[in-house]
Amino acid sequence: MNIVIALIVFSAIILFHELGHFLLAKANGIEVVEFSLGMGPRLISRPMGGTLYSLKLLPFGGSCMMKGEDEENAEEGSFGSKSVWARISVVAAGPVFNFILAWFLSVLIIGAIGYDEPVLESVLDGFPAQEAGMQAGDRILSINGRKIHFYREISDYSQFHQGKTVDLVCERDGEEFTVRLEPMPENGRYYYGFTGNINANRVRTGFFGTLKYAVHETVYWIRTTVSSLRMLFSGGVSLNDVSGPVGVVSVIGETVEESRSSGLFYVWLNVLNIAILLSANLGVMNLLPIPALDGGRLVFLILEAIRGKRLNPEVEGRIHMTGLMLLLLLMVIVLFHDVYRLFA
Repeated sequence: MNIVIALIVFSAIILFHELGHFLLAKANGIEVVEFSLGMGPRLISRPMGGTLYSLKLLPFGGSCMMKGEDEENAEEGSFGSKSVWARISVVAAGPVFNFILAWFLSVLIIGAIGYDEPVLESVLDGFPAQEAGMQAGDRILSINGRKIHFYREISDYSQFHQGKTVDLVCERDGEEFTVRLEPMPENGRYYYGFTGNINANRVRTGFFGTLKYAVHETVYWIRTTVSSLRMLFSGGVSLNDVSGPVGVVSVIGETVEESRSSGLFYVWLNVLNIAILLSANLGVMNLLPIPALDGGRLVFLILEAIRGKRLNPEVEGRIHMTGLMLLLLLMVIVLFHDVYRLFA
């Protein structure tokens, strides 16, 4: 059952991504040859409205295949026959739809349980926060100029900027004040000396407040993904810390199992939280300027818009194919690590 739930979540996120490409392609008069969920051989397929809708064997990935997408084709209804801005909108729609999905799911969670206020629960003796005069109940408004909306942002900032001195703008009894904290090293990590509780300090807001904080939630997960990628490329984390589809399904399954004792409501709440992370993650990853990804295609389209003419489609196709092969190789490596961790 856990695997079924995980596959449903994973498939829904991918399907929504491809739906973005599909809807914008249709809106711009581009013929969609096939719209599919999954990879590999077709299990079920049905033609309708000029498009073949397919469900494929491997429940990972999906595609929205458009006429003339990877070739020089000026026929009516082909991808290449449309203006560069129309093609940019079609390619960008996938990641944008992932962000929209993340926002919608955030609305459901914040509407149900509220958001975690960036309010301190306690200040630890002998640490920089106490020496700076901070107290339990202080609300943190910003860190080094970055606005703070959730307590999670504070702990994440500390994690992604280990050892960095911070300027905090805080609020107490309606009055703002600023403190500078130099983190204290202890057991290989750095601490400012305050704590919070993301479950106890939750606040429900009205309808429009929920919509607003759902935007902040989506931006939070986008920033978290970008920061994690930066740590990956800078060596802060290794490839062993990266999970592929098998690892993600395993995490969702474990989350469902651990949440059962708290009731069905918390099971779905935790699954929705993971879905927000995955959707934002998929959106960000697809915007990376890597050949074969949406971001790589956008690079070529933006260059075309600047130059006023399209790059050689054959050369572009070869570059995307090379990128696809490298991505598939990376997927195999990550898949191996996922399976190894399951049985290690």
